[in-house]
Amino acid sequence: MKKLLIIGKRGFIGEHLYKYLKKFYNVKQISFQNLKKVKNKLNNFSFIINTSIQKKYIYKKYNEKFDNDFEISKYLNDGKSIYCFISTRKVYPTRGNLKENSKLSPSSNYSKNKLITEKKLYKKLGHKLLILRVSNIIGDKRTVKKIHKTFIDIFEQNIKKGIIFNNSKIFKDFLSIDKFCQIIRGIIQKNLTGTYNVSIGQKVYLNDLISWLNKFNKEKTIQQKNSSKNQSFFLNNKKLMSKINVKNSLDELKKYCYKYSKKRFS
Repeated sequence: MKKLLIIGKRGFIGEHLYKYLKKFYNVKQISFQNLKKVKNKLNNFSFIINTSIQKKYIYKKYNEKFDNDFEISKYLNDGKSIYCFISTRKVYPTRGNLKENSKLSPSSNYSKNKLITEKKLYKKLGHKLLILRVSNIIGDKRTVKKIHKTFIDIFEQNIKKGIIFNNSKIFKDFLSIDKFCQIIRGIIQKNLTGTYNVSIGQKVYLNDLISWLNKFNKEKTIQQKNSSKNQSFFLNNKKLMSKINVKNSLDELKKYCYKYSKKRFS
Protein backbone atom coordinates (compact mmCIF):
# COMPACT_ATOMS: atom_id res chain seq x y z
CA MET A 1 0.00 0.00 0.00
CA LYS A 2 1.24 3.48 -0.87
CA LYS A 3 2.29 5.69 2.03
CA LEU A 4 1.05 9.27 1.79
CA LEU A 5 2.01 12.33 3.78
CA ILE A 6 -0.26 15.37 4.00
CA ILE A 7 1.36 18.49 5.42
CA GLY A 8 -1.14 20.96 6.88
CA LYS A 9 -3.72 20.08 9.54
CA ARG A 10 -5.95 23.07 10.13
CA GLY A 11 -6.85 24.09 6.61
CA PHE A 12 -9.80 23.34 4.36
CA ILE A 13 -8.02 21.25 1.71
CA GLY A 14 -5.76 19.34 4.10
CA GLU A 15 -8.65 18.35 6.37
CA HIS A 16 -10.79 17.01 3.54
CA LEU A 17 -7.95 15.24 1.75
CA TYR A 18 -6.95 13.40 4.91
CA LYS A 19 -10.49 12.23 5.70
CA TYR A 20 -10.99 11.02 2.14
CA LEU A 21 -7.62 9.47 1.29
CA LYS A 22 -7.23 7.52 4.53
CA LYS A 23 -10.05 5.27 3.29
CA PHE A 24 -7.74 3.99 0.56
CA TYR A 25 -4.13 4.53 1.66
CA ASN A 26 -1.79 4.58 4.61
CA VAL A 27 -1.91 8.33 5.28
CA LYS A 28 -0.06 10.40 7.85
CA GLN A 29 -0.95 14.04 8.46
CA ILE A 30 1.29 16.58 10.18
CA SER A 31 1.40 20.33 10.60
CA PHE A 32 4.12 22.31 8.86
CA GLN A 33 5.39 23.33 12.31
CA ASN A 34 6.20 19.66 12.99
CA LEU A 35 8.05 19.14 9.71
CA LYS A 36 11.50 18.98 11.29
CA LYS A 37 10.40 16.09 13.51
CA VAL A 38 9.91 13.91 10.41
CA LYS A 39 12.35 15.52 7.95
CA ASN A 40 14.60 12.46 7.91
CA LYS A 41 11.62 10.22 7.13
CA LEU A 42 10.11 12.21 4.25
CA ASN A 43 11.70 9.99 1.63
CA ASN A 44 9.84 6.98 3.07
CA PHE A 45 6.58 8.32 1.64
CA SER A 46 5.60 7.57 -1.93
CA PHE A 47 3.48 10.72 -2.25
CA ILE A 48 3.70 14.02 -0.36
CA ILE A 49 1.06 16.75 -0.54
CA ASN A 50 1.57 20.11 1.10
CA THR A 51 -1.58 22.09 1.92
CA SER A 52 0.01 24.51 4.38
CA ILE A 53 0.73 28.14 3.48
CA GLN A 54 1.96 31.25 5.23
CA LYS A 55 -0.03 34.48 5.19
CA LYS A 56 3.02 36.48 4.14
CA TYR A 57 3.43 34.19 1.12
CA ILE A 58 -0.03 35.29 -0.04
CA TYR A 59 0.27 39.02 0.43
CA LYS A 60 3.96 39.92 0.21
CA LYS A 61 6.63 39.67 -2.48
CA TYR A 62 8.46 36.36 -2.71
CA ASN A 63 10.84 35.41 0.06
CA GLU A 64 12.16 31.88 0.59
CA LYS A 65 11.49 32.02 4.31
CA PHE A 66 7.74 32.31 3.59
CA ASP A 67 7.78 29.43 1.09
CA ASN A 68 6.70 26.23 2.88
CA ASP A 69 6.98 24.11 -0.26
CA PHE A 70 10.57 25.10 -0.96
CA GLU A 71 11.47 24.40 2.66
CA ILE A 72 9.97 20.91 2.41
CA SER A 73 11.84 20.22 -0.83
CA LYS A 74 15.18 20.63 0.95
CA TYR A 75 14.62 17.26 2.64
CA LEU A 76 13.68 15.37 -0.53
CA ASN A 77 16.87 14.06 -2.04
CA ASP A 78 16.63 10.42 -3.11
CA GLY A 79 14.13 10.73 -5.96
CA LYS A 80 11.63 8.22 -4.51
CA SER A 81 8.83 10.53 -3.37
CA ILE A 82 6.45 12.32 -5.71
CA TYR A 83 5.90 15.83 -4.42
CA CYS A 84 2.52 17.46 -5.09
CA PHE A 85 2.60 21.25 -5.27
CA ILE A 86 -0.82 22.89 -5.16
CA SER A 87 -0.51 25.91 -7.41
CA THR A 88 -3.27 28.20 -8.69
CA ARG A 89 -5.15 29.01 -11.87
CA LYS A 90 -4.19 32.64 -11.16
CA VAL A 91 -0.82 32.10 -12.86
CA TYR A 92 -2.84 32.46 -16.10
CA PRO A 93 -4.58 35.55 -17.53
CA THR A 94 -8.39 35.74 -17.36
CA ARG A 95 -9.79 34.12 -20.49
CA GLY A 96 -11.32 30.86 -21.61
CA ASN A 97 -9.85 27.48 -22.54
CA LEU A 98 -6.55 27.97 -20.72
CA LYS A 99 -4.14 25.08 -21.27
CA GLU A 100 -1.04 24.13 -19.32
CA ASN A 101 1.14 25.60 -22.07
CA SER A 102 -0.88 28.83 -22.32
CA LYS A 103 0.89 32.12 -21.72
CA LEU A 104 1.39 32.79 -18.00
CA SER A 105 0.45 36.16 -16.58
CA PRO A 106 0.35 36.26 -12.76
CA SER A 107 -0.94 39.61 -11.52
CA SER A 108 -0.95 39.36 -7.69
CA ASN A 109 1.81 38.65 -5.17
CA TYR A 110 0.12 35.32 -4.48
CA SER A 111 0.12 34.13 -8.09
CA LYS A 112 3.60 35.52 -8.75
CA ASN A 113 4.89 33.65 -5.70
CA LYS A 114 3.21 30.42 -6.80
CA LEU A 115 4.91 30.65 -10.19
CA ILE A 116 8.29 31.32 -8.59
CA THR A 117 7.82 28.25 -6.40
CA GLU A 118 6.82 26.14 -9.40
CA LYS A 119 10.13 26.99 -11.08
CA LYS A 120 12.24 26.47 -7.97
CA LEU A 121 10.66 23.10 -7.23
CA TYR A 122 11.07 21.91 -10.79
CA LYS A 123 14.76 22.79 -10.68
CA LYS A 124 15.12 20.86 -7.41
CA LEU A 125 12.81 17.86 -7.99
CA GLY A 126 12.55 17.50 -11.77
CA HIS A 127 10.51 14.50 -12.90
CA LYS A 128 9.34 13.73 -9.33
CA LEU A 129 7.31 16.95 -9.17
CA LEU A 130 3.56 17.22 -9.66
CA ILE A 131 2.19 20.75 -10.18
CA LEU A 132 -1.58 21.20 -9.92
CA ARG A 133 -2.98 24.51 -11.12
CA VAL A 134 -6.28 24.46 -9.27
CA SER A 135 -9.45 26.42 -10.00
CA ASN A 136 -11.94 27.65 -7.35
CA ILE A 137 -12.96 24.97 -4.83
CA ILE A 138 -16.44 24.95 -3.30
CA GLY A 139 -17.05 23.51 0.15
CA ASP A 140 -17.99 24.30 3.74
CA LYS A 141 -15.13 26.28 5.26
CA ARG A 142 -16.91 27.58 8.36
CA THR A 143 -15.09 25.26 10.77
CA VAL A 144 -11.54 25.55 9.42
CA LYS A 145 -8.80 28.14 9.59
CA LYS A 146 -8.99 30.63 6.70
CA ILE A 147 -5.96 32.70 5.68
CA HIS A 148 -7.37 34.29 2.55
CA LYS A 149 -10.85 34.67 1.06
CA THR A 150 -12.12 32.53 -1.78
CA PHE A 151 -15.41 32.65 -3.67
CA ILE A 152 -17.26 30.58 -1.08
CA ASP A 153 -16.05 32.85 1.74
CA ILE A 154 -17.36 35.90 -0.10
CA PHE A 155 -20.68 34.14 -0.75
CA GLU A 156 -21.03 33.36 2.97
CA GLN A 157 -20.08 36.92 3.91
CA ASN A 158 -22.69 38.41 1.60
CA ILE A 159 -25.48 35.96 2.40
CA LYS A 160 -25.20 36.83 6.09
CA LYS A 161 -26.00 40.42 5.06
CA GLY A 162 -28.92 39.23 2.95
CA ILE A 163 -27.19 40.17 -0.29
CA ILE A 164 -26.67 38.31 -3.53
CA PHE A 165 -25.02 39.82 -6.57
CA ASN A 166 -26.15 39.88 -10.18
CA ASN A 167 -22.97 38.92 -12.01
CA SER A 168 -24.44 39.32 -15.50
CA LYS A 169 -22.67 36.85 -17.83
CA ILE A 170 -19.48 36.42 -15.81
CA PHE A 171 -18.26 32.82 -15.71
CA LYS A 172 -15.48 31.06 -13.85
CA ASP A 173 -14.28 27.50 -13.22
CA PHE A 174 -15.21 25.56 -10.08
CA LEU A 175 -14.80 22.19 -8.39
CA SER A 176 -16.42 20.79 -5.27
CA ILE A 177 -14.02 19.72 -2.54
CA ASP A 178 -15.41 16.18 -2.92
CA LYS A 179 -14.51 16.12 -6.61
CA PHE A 180 -11.08 17.58 -5.89
CA CYS A 181 -10.38 14.72 -3.46
CA GLN A 182 -11.52 12.15 -6.04
CA ILE A 183 -9.21 13.70 -8.63
CA ILE A 184 -6.26 13.56 -6.23
CA ARG A 185 -6.93 9.86 -5.64
CA GLY A 186 -6.98 9.30 -9.40
CA ILE A 187 -3.65 11.10 -9.72
CA ILE A 188 -2.09 9.01 -6.95
CA GLN A 189 -3.32 5.77 -8.54
CA LYS A 190 -1.55 6.70 -11.78
CA ASN A 191 1.61 8.11 -10.12
CA LEU A 192 1.29 11.20 -12.27
CA THR A 193 3.95 13.88 -12.42
CA GLY A 194 4.16 17.02 -14.52
CA THR A 195 1.85 20.04 -14.70
CA TYR A 196 -1.94 19.75 -14.86
CA ASN A 197 -5.00 21.97 -14.66
CA VAL A 198 -7.46 20.77 -12.02
CA SER A 199 -10.91 22.08 -12.87
CA ILE A 200 -14.36 21.32 -14.20
CA GLY A 201 -13.08 22.40 -17.60
CA GLN A 202 -16.08 24.48 -18.68
CA LYS A 203 -17.90 27.74 -18.05
CA VAL A 204 -19.77 28.00 -14.76
CA TYR A 205 -21.86 31.18 -14.73
CA LEU A 206 -21.74 32.88 -11.35
CA ASN A 207 -25.46 33.67 -11.31
CA ASP A 208 -26.23 29.96 -11.78
CA LEU A 209 -23.75 28.88 -9.12
CA ILE A 210 -25.10 31.38 -6.58
CA SER A 211 -28.67 30.25 -7.24
CA TRP A 212 -27.62 26.63 -6.58
CA LEU A 213 -25.83 27.55 -3.36
CA ASN A 214 -28.80 29.65 -2.24
CA LYS A 215 -31.51 27.14 -3.19
CA PHE A 216 -32.62 26.24 0.34
CA ASN A 217 -32.22 29.71 1.83
CA LYS A 218 -35.66 30.79 3.07
CA GLU A 219 -34.52 34.26 4.11
CA LYS A 220 -35.17 37.21 1.83
CA THR A 221 -32.16 38.42 -0.13
CA ILE A 222 -31.50 41.73 -1.85
CA GLN A 223 -29.96 41.50 -5.30
CA GLN A 224 -27.29 44.03 -6.14
CA LYS A 225 -25.41 44.52 -9.37
CA ASN A 226 -21.78 43.46 -9.18
CA SER A 227 -19.60 46.44 -10.06
CA SER A 228 -16.38 44.43 -10.36
CA LYS A 229 -14.65 43.87 -13.69
CA ASN A 230 -15.53 40.90 -15.84
CA GLN A 231 -12.70 38.45 -15.11
CA SER A 232 -14.21 35.40 -16.75
CA PHE A 233 -12.05 32.31 -17.26
CA PHE A 234 -12.07 28.55 -17.43
CA LEU A 235 -9.29 25.99 -17.61
CA ASN A 236 -8.87 23.27 -20.18
CA ASN A 237 -8.62 20.06 -18.11
CA LYS A 238 -8.35 17.49 -20.92
CA LYS A 239 -4.68 16.68 -20.27
CA LEU A 240 -5.46 15.46 -16.75
CA MET A 241 -8.90 13.96 -17.27
CA SER A 242 -7.66 11.79 -20.14
CA LYS A 243 -5.30 10.06 -17.68
CA ILE A 244 -7.52 9.40 -14.68
CA ASN A 245 -10.79 7.52 -14.30
CA VAL A 246 -12.89 10.27 -12.70
CA LYS A 247 -16.18 11.69 -13.93
CA ASN A 248 -16.40 15.46 -13.78
CA SER A 249 -19.52 17.30 -14.90
CA LEU A 250 -21.55 20.47 -14.42
CA ASP A 251 -24.51 18.40 -13.24
CA GLU A 252 -22.39 16.86 -10.44
CA LEU A 253 -21.31 20.35 -9.35
CA LYS A 254 -24.94 21.49 -9.30
CA LYS A 255 -25.94 18.51 -7.12
CA TYR A 256 -23.06 19.22 -4.74
CA CYS A 257 -24.16 22.88 -4.42
CA TYR A 258 -27.71 21.76 -3.64
CA LYS A 259 -26.33 19.46 -0.93
CA TYR A 260 -24.21 22.31 0.43
CA SER A 261 -27.22 24.64 0.45
CA LYS A 262 -29.47 22.14 2.20
CA LYS A 263 -26.90 21.57 4.94
CA ARG A 264 -26.11 25.28 5.20
CA PHE A 265 -29.69 26.55 5.48
CA SER A 266 -31.49 23.66 7.18
